[in-house]
Amino acid sequence: MLTFDLLKQSPECRARLGTITTDHGRITTPIFMPVGTVGSVKALTSQDLEACKAQIILGNTYHLYLRPGCEVISHMKGLHRFIGWDKPMLTDSGGFQFFSLAKLAKFKDEGVAFQSHIDGSRHFFSPEKAVDIQMILGSDIMMSLDWCMGYPATEKQAMEALEKTTAWANRGYDHWQAQGAVNNLFGIVQGGMFKHLRTLSAQQLLEINFPGFAIGGLSVGEPKDIMYEMADHTLPLLPAHKPRYIMGVGTPEDLVELTGMGCDMFDCVMPSRNARNGQLFTSFGKVNIANEKYRFDESPIDDTCSCFTCKNYSRSYLRHLHKARELLAYRLHTIHNIHYYLDLMAQMRHAIEKDAFLTFKKTFYAKREPAATKEN
Repeated sequence: MLTFDLLKQSPECRARLGTITTDHGRITTPIFMPVGTVGSVKALTSQDLEACKAQIILGNTYHLYLRPGCEVISHMKGLHRFIGWDKPMLTDSGGFQFFSLAKLAKFKDEGVAFQSHIDGSRHFFSPEKAVDIQMILGSDIMMSLDWCMGYPATEKQAMEALEKTTAWANRGYDHWQAQGAVNNLFGIVQGGMFKHLRTLSAQQLLEINFPGFAIGGLSVGEPKDIMYEMADHTLPLLPAHKPRYIMGVGTPEDLVELTGMGCDMFDCVMPSRNARNGQLFTSFGKVNIANEKYRFDESPIDDTCSCFTCKNYSRSYLRHLHKARELLAYRLHTIHNIHYYLDLMAQMRHAIEKDAFLTFKKTFYAKREPAATKEN
């Protein structure tokens, strides 16, 4: 069973430092989890991830269920062994994929009926089946099946999603317990962009003894200020003695703001996806490496960065690789972006430990302001 130890609470804000202990190791929070959708953080090896000091990665239940399938992963004795990763791993339940592939999914009281985006074959996820699949995957942290509602949504629609999410959370938890409570199951707060529904969802889930809690249904098209408002409202509703996870968020600025509100765990495809598109994150803002001004630039992406890419390659060479569509570009760019995100979290952990989070936050924005207002 997962344990969470709160090591330090910032005296300046709700930011906090903690540790999560799982069967595959300890995680120091706040932490960002690189996304390995189909058992791979795109373009990176497990050794690359370790060099970037990744503590935990995320896998996707929906995608892994469809391909390679539970038979393969069961034969390989779990996802850790299959992909060559011996540190902690979290898997989501598929709820966000049913939101993003809404035309292929139909929500029912029993669960979600859907067609595969790969071959059109028909499938069904119940909350019990979502748990069973994740137990086969062998993830350290599993997520309850939820109904993720997009933006905008009416209060009636958000309430329907909330009710199903709560019912599925109870069913999934009971099934998990009946199967021996292997690994750890988190509940997911829904409620759209309505504070009273977020409160209701949190209250209902707190009646279930989950080892940790997540906030879902954010970064689904809503304005940034509304996302922050919902997170700021919901995070204090969750138990202080258990991990708090905001799913699918976000930009470096999001991580700083939400850490200050008391979030412990994050994931997002942004650092790896943007890397493949030539957008690189730095201490002073974003760099679009395709820009002509980098053609003869001998400097690294960020001279304050210690990643493998910045220590060995120039912007000029990285631009050449990107423009030539060389596969090496994807690896080098992704190494940099993942390293940047993980190092940002490490800086925040250090600042919390030293009671200096607000000073860190001020410096973070001061470095970015000149470059953030225009494209690099």
